Formats: sequence, C-alpha cells, structure tokens
Amino acid sequence: MPWVLLMIAGLLEVGWAIGLKYTEGFTKFWPSVLTLAAMTGSVLLLGIAMKSLPVGTSYAVWVGVGAIGTAILGIVLFGESANAGRLISLGLILAGIIGLKLATPT
Repeated sequence: MPWVLLMIAGLLEVGWAIGLKYTEGFTKFWPSVLTLAAMTGSVLLLGIAMKSLPVGTSYAVWVGVGAIGTAILGIVLFGESANAGRLISLGLILAGIIGLKLATPT
C-alpha cells in the first residue's frame, strides 16, 4: 500500500506542477485552489508513504514520477520539445524509479 500512495502522491505532484502554469502567478482563483489542493494531497500522501518506505527512496520516486509526468504533459499540452535527448533522459529517470522499487524491501 505505501507504494500505491507514493505513486498517487507523484501523480498529484504532476497535477500541481501543471496547475502552476494555469494559476498565472496565483491570480486565477479556481486553478489556484485546485493547485494548492493537489500540493497538499501530494505532500500528505508522501508523508504517509514515508512511514513505511525509506526517505531517500520515497523522495526520489516522488520527484521522478513528478518529473516524468510533468515533462510528458509539457510536451502534450504546451508543445514543448520531444527531442531524443529529452526522451532518453526521461527513460533514464524511469529506469531509476524501477531500480529503486526493485531494490527496496516492502
């Protein structure tokens, strides 16, 4: 269960990272409310997952999921570059996440 919570926390991190773009510096009410809610949920779930998982693994996976998801949505939603170097780098982050999962008991 802690790994599921950690993945949800990472997905919420993607939500708030993308949400920041839509808040326009926290000047838009509803995007700001949703972004702050995603931030809160993400950090709370990360904290709960850390009760059972090592802090280094938890934080690295949380950031990795957020980075991969945010980069992919940046490509899809905002037309950001999808060059080979970027995609290979995202693949390496994914490999790191998988490696941490395989190397961590629980």
